[in-house]
Amino acid sequence: MDSTYEWPRGATPGDWFQLEAWLAGYGWEVDPTVYMAGAGGAAVQVRRIGAAWADGEAGLLILPAETVMWDGERLRIAPRAAVPTRCPAS
Repeated sequence: MDSTYEWPRGATPGDWFQLEAWLAGYGWEVDPTVYMAGAGGAAVQVRRIGAAWADGEAGLLILPAETVMWDGERLRIAPRAAVPTRCPAS
């Protein structure tokens, strides 16, 4: 299973399903109570499966065009320098 997931700008319902499946592999889920839309697309709040906000873990907000990394213990946003960039075709 890939340890990174890029949340695209202008995400579609198919992207949501892919993210949910990827998160489930690590014990996380999309928080259905939080939805934010912006010019670049939807932002997604995620949390550990079964976690309640009272558990002390606020979860993770994923903005459009951010890459999420599983580091072996938790999810986090990948630093921009760690995200591979695509070179334009020559």
